[in-house]
Amino acid sequence: MEALRTVSVDQVRDTVRDLYTAACVVVNPELKRAYEKARDEEPSPMGREILSMLVENVELAERERLPMCQDTGIAIVFLEIGEEVRFDRLGLVDAVHEGVRQAWKGALLRASLVKDPLRRGNTGDNTPAMVHVDLVPGDRVTIRVGAKGTGAENMSKTKIMSPSAGVEGVKKFLLETVQAAGPNACPPLVLGVGVGGNFEEVTLLAKKALYRPLGQPHPDPYYADLERAWLQAVNRLGVGPQGLGGRTTALALHIEAKPCHIGALPVAVNIDCHAHRHKEAVL
Repeated sequence: MEALRTVSVDQVRDTVRDLYTAACVVVNPELKRAYEKARDEEPSPMGREILSMLVENVELAERERLPMCQDTGIAIVFLEIGEEVRFDRLGLVDAVHEGVRQAWKGALLRASLVKDPLRRGNTGDNTPAMVHVDLVPGDRVTIRVGAKGTGAENMSKTKIMSPSAGVEGVKKFLLETVQAAGPNACPPLVLGVGVGGNFEEVTLLAKKALYRPLGQPHPDPYYADLERAWLQAVNRLGVGPQGLGGRTTALALHIEAKPCHIGALPVAVNIDCHAHRHKEAVL
């Protein structure tokens, strides 16, 4: 048996800190390009003005090293851990939380978490993070960090449908969810659609779909075609940038699918706002 590769827990902590800071301050280049493309193609004068302001905002945030949005969100961290990896000490999840804590302090991010959902009371340092761990083949650790604000998250939905609803039923649910979100989710949006699994898995699929590189098509041509068609349908709704009308309601739509029970058709729509903040690294 080959020796396991050792990864430093402190390196995980530092990487999470740097990724969360960067996610809040510097947008991925493909997102800025999507703003610019949408601005140039948007027929609504108000929509073009808003998209121009978004471009200016991300440039200002990067130049001044300040968060591009005041809601720096909940930190969502996906860890893909290779089965040939060992860590140099215990405390992996605690290290993730500490990385978020250090980012909050160092980058002057907003503390957005409460200690208890009903009794409230701010945790004071934007922890804990929402941490998801998957074991995968190999000897690497992939860390994906997102900053998810509440406006878009509040408008996201999960539903267990009858299999008879079929593909048209899923599309109808998607369009109803986006229409109901209106301006509250800060469009233009990025949409993650999960199909299959079960109640908890389909919601996680929709979240994971947001972490695919913006606009990268699904590897299955069937789902890639659905992504294109559904994105066009979303943009025909006329919600537009910031809900003020126009063609650009969403910049991208990603689908993730998984086997499910014969008696159900689980579907989830996880909406991300125009900020679409996420970064990743491989250790």
